[in-house]
This record gives sequence, C-alpha cells and structure tokens, in this order.
Amino acid sequence: MTRTVAAVVLAVGMLVGVSARAVEERPNIMFIFADDQTYESISAYGLTEVKTPNLDRLVERGVSFTHTYNMGAWGGAVCVASRAMLNTGAFVNRAQKMTKLVPQWAELMKEGGYTTYMTGKWHVQGVQPKFDVVKDVRGGMPNQTRERYNRTFKEDAYETEWKPWDTQYDGFWKGGTHWTQVVADNTLEFFEQAKGDDSPFFMYLAFNAPHDPRQAPKEYVDMYPLDSIKVPENFLPEYPYAEAICGKKLRDESLMPYPRTEYAVKRNRQEYYAAVTYMDHHIGRMLDALEASGKADNTYIIFTADHGLSCGHHGLAGKQSMYEHSMRPPFIVVGPGVKAQSQIDAPIYLQDAMATALELAGVDKPAHVEFSSLMPLIRGEKAVQYDRIYGKYMDRQRMIIKGDWKLIFYPTAEKKMRLFNLKKDPHEMKDLIDNPEYASVVKSLRTEFVELQKEMGDPLDVNNPPKKQKQKRKRTKH
Repeated sequence: MTRTVAAVVLAVGMLVGVSARAVEERPNIMFIFADDQTYESISAYGLTEVKTPNLDRLVERGVSFTHTYNMGAWGGAVCVASRAMLNTGAFVNRAQKMTKLVPQWAELMKEGGYTTYMTGKWHVQGVQPKFDVVKDVRGGMPNQTRERYNRTFKEDAYETEWKPWDTQYDGFWKGGTHWTQVVADNTLEFFEQAKGDDSPFFMYLAFNAPHDPRQAPKEYVDMYPLDSIKVPENFLPEYPYAEAICGKKLRDESLMPYPRTEYAVKRNRQEYYAAVTYMDHHIGRMLDALEASGKADNTYIIFTADHGLSCGHHGLAGKQSMYEHSMRPPFIVVGPGVKAQSQIDAPIYLQDAMATALELAGVDKPAHVEFSSLMPLIRGEKAVQYDRIYGKYMDRQRMIIKGDWKLIFYPTAEKKMRLFNLKKDPHEMKDLIDNPEYASVVKSLRTEFVELQKEMGDPLDVNNPPKKQKQKRKRTKH
C-alpha cells in the first residue's frame, strides 16, 4: 500500500471514528457463520456424539461463550430476523425496519478502511449484501424435494427412502459442488489473493449448513451409526403445545412425522451430525489457509450460528421455540490477547459479534447499533453483558431469563406460562409454574418482563394477545 493510499484510507477511517493507529496495524476479522447449529454440537463441549475436530481447535485457542442467545423472530424463518439483527445492529422488534434505513455491518467496516468480502448465505430480506466482493451468494436454503420431506422414517423403508448423500435432487449439490465446499473454496481463493495486500480485511463466511436438507457425503453419515446416537433426555413423542406455539405443519416440524419416534430422531440427528462434521472439515481447510497466508497472528476469528435447533428435543424438530436448544448457538472468539481454553458464562446475544468487530476495527459504534461489544468481557473489565435476556417468536411466544430462571409465555396456548430453573434443570424438563412455592419468582419475572418489553419495543400484551397469526407452510424460506 502506498503512502498516499494509506493516508486516504486512514483519513476516511477517521471520519467514521477509526482510531489513529495505522490501517495496516489493525486486525483482520474472519467471521464464520453457520445456520441451524445448536450450542451442543461442538465435540469439545462433550454434550453430544458429534465430531468437530476443527471447531475444537478454535475452542482450544480461544474463548467460548457458553450462554449465547438469539432474540428470536417475527416469522417462521428465524434466520431472517437473526441476520437482520446481525447486519443492522438493531434489536429484533426494530431490525426488520432498520434493514433499509441504516448502513450494513459491511459498510461500516468498509468506511473504516477494511476490504470486505462475503460468500454464502445472506437472507437479509429486502436488501443486497454491500461488500467489496460478494461471491456465490445464497438464499435461505437449497431447493427442497418431496422425497426428503415425505419420508416415513420406518425402519423397513430405509433402503427405498431419500438419503442425505443423494445428489439427483440437487439441494446442497445444486451447481455441481456442495455449497459447504463452495464457501471453503472461495475462502481459500480470497487468501491467495490477499497474500500481497497489507490492508485489513473483514470476511463474512456464511454456511447454509447444517440446515436441512442436511446433505453430506456418505462417508460422513457413516461416521454416525445409529446405535451410537443417543436420544435427547427430554425426548417427547409430541410437544403438547406444538400447534399453538409454532404449528405442527410448519416446515421445520415436517422434518419428521408425528408422533416422533426414537428411530426418527436418531436418523435426523445422524444426518445433522454428518452435516456439522462435513462443515467442520471445510472450516479446517479455511483455518489452514489463514495460517498459510501469514496473517493468522493478526486475525480475530468469530464463529457462531444464527440460532440453535431442537432436532428431537421436547418433541420438536425446528428452532421456533424458547428452549435452550433452539435459542442458543455456539460462540467462539480467537485472536490476539484472547485467553486460550477459556470460557465466559455470562449471557450474551450472538449479534454482539457486530459491535465486537467494530471495536476491534477501531470504528465507533453508531447510535443505531443496540448490541454491545464483547471485548470488555474478554478483557475481564466487566462480568455482566445483559442482566436479563429477551426472546420472542411472532405473537405466539415470549421469554425472559434472569439469573437461573426462565419464564416462557404462550399467549395463544392452553398453557399460558412455563417456569424453569436452568441451573438445576438444564434440560428444561421440570415446569415449576404451578408450584406455589415459586409464585414470588413468577411475579418478579413478570414485572421484569414488562420493563424488558419497553426496552425492546415490544407492544404485545401476553394476557390479551391478538388473534392467532396464521403461519403458512413454506419449504423454501426457513
């Protein structure tokens, strides 16, 4: 980079609040984003049978945030809301409107002197990604097939029904190369081109995996024989409030028939694990390419996903619930000054990734960005990011978490509230709402929730909700 160019870049950067240090000294940001990946799907955490040697590398090298949450969604496609929040910095009840009113995350980084690059899933409705380079941008999910969704999950039908390595219906293989591999291939290409460039980069690397149809090569599925897969401890054949809280015909819930069987859950988890492990393989290629580029020592890696997934927990299949398995993705940060093999249990939102990157880049956080940087937590300067966590799903569900307690509201269901002690009951199997011993806890949480609604701009009266919203059965948007 010439002195003239560097001066211009620095001047532009200072206009948007970039610190005075030279552009070349600022760190690179490599943001790796999965789709539908629950917090329990990292091998190093020991919560499931999934194999993730390369994500384990990140766990070993950096800090894991163990209680990361998505705020929820205004529709069945939870990833749309999650990505709108991530790229605008606005909380869930304002993010949909803000997508067309404020600069995107990439634009803020670009104005700060960063080369910006994006490949993979976008799915921020109504706007196009505004990176310097956008390659192989994807929609919400691959094309779907009746063969995938009409499976009976009967053991004697296994040989005749759809397999996750079947390429004839396209899906993740549409275009000839599995989309997970395409993200990695494009990342490797970027690093080859970046070797001689001293300007800092911001990479937004967004997988569609492990979202359904959860396709992976056969050898990855074979890593998970069914007899090695455990059924979740909180397995149910049917969630008693499923129709009211999300709809039993919602596309996600159509991934396995009712009543759920242990065999169907094992098969779904087998395919889910295979998709995670196949993605992990390609993340390994990406990490190796970063090392080979010579830029690893000055690069922060942030890995997370847009939300979690139930995949058999509580008799549910999707992410449209307030349970931990659906609200919590993994979140890992690796980079200069980050303590290796560390963890932070303070609750955060995954969308804090944007504010974190802005701080690392030396860019002042604009007023419209409501989420907070994680760097004060990482540096040990504070211990609490949010004293209470909010969650929503359309007008059908609400949630507040404070301390060990979670209160869930079901405005349109027969069961109006559920209460769980997350410390004593991490699988959320013991609903305490009808126990008079906890009446004061419920009262306190309800008061806190009303205050939290005001902060979030949430007008829903959980006691007198509007008529139940209809939710179309869509197979291409979630």
